[in-house]
Amino acid sequence: MTTLNHSKLNEEQTRLYEAAKQAKVTVLQIGEGNFLRGFFDWMLHECRKKGLYEGSIAVTQPRPGGKPKIDALAGQDGLYTLVIRGLENGERVERTEVISVFGAVFDPYSDWEAYLALAENADLQVVVSNTTEAGLAYRPEELTEGQPIQSFPGKLTQLLYRRFNHFNGDPERGLVCLPCELLERNGNELRSCVLRYSDDWGYSEAFKEWVITHNRFLNSLVDRIVTGYPDEAQAESWFSEWGYSDSMLSTAEPYHLWAIEAEPELEKLLPLREAGLNVHWVADLKPFQLRKVRILNGAHTLMTPLGLLHDVEQVREAMEHAVLGPLVRTTVETEIIPSISVDESELRVYAEDVYERFLNPFIRHRLADIAMNSLSKFKVRLLPSLLHYAEDGKAVPSGLAQGFAGLLRYYKVKRTEAGFEGKTLSGASYTVRDDAGMLEAIAAIWSEAEEQRWPLEETTRKLLSVAGIWGRDLAAEWPALAAAVRANIAEMEGYASE
Repeated sequence: MTTLNHSKLNEEQTRLYEAAKQAKVTVLQIGEGNFLRGFFDWMLHECRKKGLYEGSIAVTQPRPGGKPKIDALAGQDGLYTLVIRGLENGERVERTEVISVFGAVFDPYSDWEAYLALAENADLQVVVSNTTEAGLAYRPEELTEGQPIQSFPGKLTQLLYRRFNHFNGDPERGLVCLPCELLERNGNELRSCVLRYSDDWGYSEAFKEWVITHNRFLNSLVDRIVTGYPDEAQAESWFSEWGYSDSMLSTAEPYHLWAIEAEPELEKLLPLREAGLNVHWVADLKPFQLRKVRILNGAHTLMTPLGLLHDVEQVREAMEHAVLGPLVRTTVETEIIPSISVDESELRVYAEDVYERFLNPFIRHRLADIAMNSLSKFKVRLLPSLLHYAEDGKAVPSGLAQGFAGLLRYYKVKRTEAGFEGKTLSGASYTVRDDAGMLEAIAAIWSEAEEQRWPLEETTRKLLSVAGIWGRDLAAEWPALAAAVRANIAEMEGYASE
């Protein structure tokens, strides 16, 4: 079967493809992976379809290991298929789009000069990246003339330095950088890295001043599950239907959100909202970050230990479970949302979107994958909601107490050759992945409790008193919490012995 290329396009697709190839390159994209292709590139494609944006993207990979994907994308004339599928207002949807936004696709490691030459492009306006949290980090690196820089921030520093020199420090030639890495204050971090490399490589104060004053490093929050290449049976079925194969095929959920900390006037640069996309130019990202961490991530952390203890494997199964599903919804709506200082009506709308995303029949999100580092996740995602009630002198919220009990029971582990192992309520074995020190502390308490035959009340008190995990002695500060958690653990263990 023929691979996707421009000859396989219909009339409208051909028009969009040829327009993208002829367009000036206005965006540099560092990142060839599924996320940006299912998020930003799709967004720009939507803008171009509606006649709202005229520029194109030059895409490169951030690491040498990305060369096969870059080569595959170039071999398909910069084209790929995106299938968006999931639930919208309770109904299944499936939409297929051939994305054509790339004006240039190349490997910067084999053509470093082509990368640097982009700096001299007067039309270039935006740099978008997704290099993972590990990719957006400073690592000391030697500068060798003519040799590519390995790190993403280092590459960007080189590009900006070339641009500064080529345009003689023209204030109008600064770039807008939009990092999509899942790192809080990602724009600030990127700018900090650029300035550190500038110091390392002896660049002038004038250059650093130009970087700070005339370039924008915008903090942003992205949210979309891009599930990538489907299983082979589904892919082959689609290829048979379409009449071409596509090694760069990707899939994504319908939901998408991009909150960008910048003035709304930047919509003139990237008309994303005008294209009908869920993009927000905001003065402060904190409300968006807070609701995502406390509701979406918090619901994951609430359901995961409890789900695994009850032999539930996936998020969707947990939401469809007769007990766990209602527990998650009730806890979010009556305990978590009231603890967040954001407009309640907005939070309720967001929560409904979260439930629908969790129920997406096309996403297999394993609870075992979410479970990694659940102790620190609980401290960030759910403990603040619990403490809200403690600080207000209110009763212990039952759903959060049940979630806390599930977490502690899930961490009832022993060290084995395979790692720290626990058992579900039905007796099946599982392995817990977390910080070794925290696991040792928790395992030691459970072990001593068994050896000394402590009453559950004493065990619970000890578990809640580990300040190294919770940042405080929860048992001493809130005895009612310890009592509620103990009661829930006892109920679970009682269920297991029936």
